[in-house]
Amino acid sequence: MKLPDVRLSPERILKDISEIGEFHRIQGSRELVESVKFIKEKLDSFGVENDLLSDSYDGKTWHGTLASPIAWNPIRGELSYDGKRLTTEESPLLIMAHSPEGEVKAEVLPIFREEDWDDAEGKVVVVNKDWRNAYRKANEAGAKAFIAHREGTGEFYPYIGLFLTKEDLEWAKIPALAVPESVAKDMVSKSLKGSVEVSLSVQVERPKREDLPMLYAKVGEPPYIVFSAHICHPRPGANDNASGSAMLIELARKLSEAYKYSFRFGFAFLWVPEHHGTQTFFERAKPGEYYANINLDMVAGSPDRSGSTLMLVRTPFSRFSVVSGLLEHFLWRFNRKEKSFSGSEIPAIAFKPYPYEMGSDHDVFNFFGVPGTMLITWPDRFYHSSGDTVEKVSLETISIIGNAVLSTALSLAEGEGKTLGRFARGYAMKVLGELSMARDTEESERLVMKGLARDSEFLGLNLGHDFDDEPWLHWKARGVLNERLIRARNGNWEEFRKLTEDRRVYSQLHELLMLSEILPKERAFRALSEEYGKVEREKLEKLVEILEEAKIVIPS
Repeated sequence: MKLPDVRLSPERILKDISEIGEFHRIQGSRELVESVKFIKEKLDSFGVENDLLSDSYDGKTWHGTLASPIAWNPIRGELSYDGKRLTTEESPLLIMAHSPEGEVKAEVLPIFREEDWDDAEGKVVVVNKDWRNAYRKANEAGAKAFIAHREGTGEFYPYIGLFLTKEDLEWAKIPALAVPESVAKDMVSKSLKGSVEVSLSVQVERPKREDLPMLYAKVGEPPYIVFSAHICHPRPGANDNASGSAMLIELARKLSEAYKYSFRFGFAFLWVPEHHGTQTFFERAKPGEYYANINLDMVAGSPDRSGSTLMLVRTPFSRFSVVSGLLEHFLWRFNRKEKSFSGSEIPAIAFKPYPYEMGSDHDVFNFFGVPGTMLITWPDRFYHSSGDTVEKVSLETISIIGNAVLSTALSLAEGEGKTLGRFARGYAMKVLGELSMARDTEESERLVMKGLARDSEFLGLNLGHDFDDEPWLHWKARGVLNERLIRARNGNWEEFRKLTEDRRVYSQLHELLMLSEILPKERAFRALSEEYGKVEREKLEKLVEILEEAKIVIPS
């Protein structure tokens, strides 16, 4: 494919990352709303049509399948022990998101084993995993306060959110802090040698409601290629996800300048709180207006400073689309740096495309029938911590990803049909060839043909063919599945939580539901096995039973 002449400005994106990072963008907070208004002012300044949509954070509204967290604003937090003092002036992450307020002076109790909870009454418990469930146990055990930390964060404060609802406030009473790993280890070490007393204070504001902001911009007319990024997460949150939000601003700028009425597609841009905003958006959106989604989540990680590699998460086979192939192609084209000993170009950043994985807003687009991909730099050693600062992001990474996305959009919009057709056939052969080296591809071939037929409708091609089989299931309560939803529908949420602790099983469950709406049961499982290789069928069948009992899915 020919490279378009248009390029993004990595420097302008970097500046916007820095400015967005000044907002503490917790879901349900005032600063999240302010950060979205900041982006709206940017769009207004260069004349891109946009609408600030809103819903409600009130602790009781449902955003699709997700329960709204409470409206919540941190004011001040402090922790003192053994001559040491931590405050929110150093990092607002000291207060766990959605923590109740309170003042406590009590002895520290590290939780290592389940039986340690027997001694938690009147203590300040210290926990390093499964924080939300542990927080509930702490309340039930009569602890006075809760301190969490996360392994691998070192000197940085971890981002840990409780996402409490109004119903949760009936039992969630104690203040919760998140401290650096180094502080937690020091505290725990001292407590093992003798009693350690801590003093802590949490001051928060809990209004009755706050706006859930969704900023939607568009250039041209439908059908749209829709770009998304989640604007939420704490200050500074430079890579996660000020980077995706800032890149979206620059994409809107450049694509509005490049747009021609002869384009096949218009372009839409969506800034949302992660998952909650996207699911709320689809309560009013028209999925048929969208050709494909490109989701930008953590698109500025540095290989040197953050240890990041570049991942492209492809569309699932149930939503196969050539959009994944074009992104892959242009990422390879822009991801070039040195030469090998014989003159071949070497990638600047380690890069690999992956089968569909869950974890961000591309999920919701796929659930509602719009093929969704995700670009992400992973791992990031500063992920969800106060260490995710702007000086650690990479201009080179921003340039590679941003220009690959821009080139993909322009190629889809104005690329010559014959060239796009040849590329689409080649990409389909590539994906099926990769699979066929490991396993059968009978169902995968049919799904790829179905995806190419949909691509052809939008691109004006004559590829693939659709099919109309008897589906196994209908996904009635469509969206991100979670134990709170199962509990609200009187389902077996404890078994659901246990079975989905393995993230592969969790992702495959959602893809299985998408496949089950277009295939009979046995063929849906066969297609899932072809896509992922190892599939734990017994667990997945049990999970489907739980969903059926809760009326989340019903037989077709």
